[in-house]
Amino acid sequence: MSKKVLIIHGWGGSDAPHWQAWLASELAANYGCVYFLKFSDVEYPHLSTWGNELVDALEDFQPDIVVCHSLANTLWFHLCENKRVKNIEKLFLVAPPSMHCDIEELKSFFPAPIPRTLFAKEVLLISSDNDPYMSLHEAKNLQQTLHLKMHIMQNAGHINAESGYGEWPWMLEQFKD
Repeated sequence: MSKKVLIIHGWGGSDAPHWQAWLASELAANYGCVYFLKFSDVEYPHLSTWGNELVDALEDFQPDIVVCHSLANTLWFHLCENKRVKNIEKLFLVAPPSMHCDIEELKSFFPAPIPRTLFAKEVLLISSDNDPYMSLHEAKNLQQTLHLKMHIMQNAGHINAESGYGEWPWMLEQFKD
């Protein structure tokens, strides 16, 4: 793979055995150009801090592909709404939380905007039919509002290590040229 891939974790990080850590390792093992961003204060994130850290990473790394999981999707939406990102080739939005999440540690991120554009030529929304952080109904509304391609996974929970997603071969296949 010759594309530059930026992987962005959500609340709490995505260290091994999470699929994002596995994906970064798999892409790098084949001489892929990967940046697995680690935000500061992963347990008590703040929108402005994470936003500035992501903008710096985007400017320094200039990715072709961005992979967001969970709260990273919300962060991406805020940056798009504020036009703080540049166009990329492909964006993966994996397991975004509800736009109205009410978890105390995440209050600076919500309510979240639904941006007019996601600054990507191609976008894939990946949701689960039993995600505890976003109902399938809300995920489908988001997909329709933004006119996105969508992949719905069965019984995948929040698509994280706790729901069995360490190795995720299907996701790795999405990076084949």
